[in-house]
Amino acid sequence: MTVPRFVDAKRQGRRLSVLTAYDHLWAGLIDATGVDAILVGDSLAMVVQGKSTTLPVTLDQIIYHGEMVARAVKRALVIVDMPFMTFQVSVEDALRNAGRIMKETGASAVKLECGTHQAATIRALANADIPVMGHVGLKPQSVHKLGGYRIQRDEEQLLKDARTAEEAGAFGVVLECVPRAIAAHITAELKIPTIGIGAGPDCDGQVLVTPDMLGLTGGFQPKFVKHFAELRTAATDAISSYVREVRGGQYPDDAHSHS
Repeated sequence: MTVPRFVDAKRQGRRLSVLTAYDHLWAGLIDATGVDAILVGDSLAMVVQGKSTTLPVTLDQIIYHGEMVARAVKRALVIVDMPFMTFQVSVEDALRNAGRIMKETGASAVKLECGTHQAATIRALANADIPVMGHVGLKPQSVHKLGGYRIQRDEEQLLKDARTAEEAGAFGVVLECVPRAIAAHITAELKIPTIGIGAGPDCDGQVLVTPDMLGLTGGFQPKFVKHFAELRTAATDAISSYVREVRGGQYPDDAHSHS
């Protein structure tokens, strides 16, 4: 998968599948399924680090995880999130940090949360031949300004943000927590693919956080998350069996010992 092929999928009417990965093991497994793109999301703060928001993720941390993922991937497009305050300070700062991500991870693109105020940044990245994906709607890095993780319903502003990203040179836009009708309208208006997460079935593709869709994460689950497996239950049962067998002396047995 390349950026031009990713963009061309919309013209062909082919839906795009995107999942997150944060390490070499899961990236290789996900890539082998034929997924179109793998996102090294700053969601690693919550999924991997146990933080309450995405804000603490640093540039060095996203590069560390991005390099592991990109090294494992053979065919999918690898996209790396730009963490909080790695692109907001200035266009020059964004160029420098995006360049580091591209050089040190081996990824094919970066993603940043954007609105009309990020047009110059997206344009500068695109002019530097750094493929950039926009992210509009619910922007987790703006959680405090938004007052929480809320559905975004301002259709005029959402469309303006998405159009700005496209006109500035973004090759795609993530739409997060946007009502289905609004997402469908935006998708119809843009020539670049829209990738939905909590934005309904009318987007050009979908992205989910992999541990969420595999049923690995506990606690609150957003309405849009579907469990395609229940690995948390399976893993808990397996680990509990291991503990019982070790304590009871059933493991290791002769079949699992060297003679």
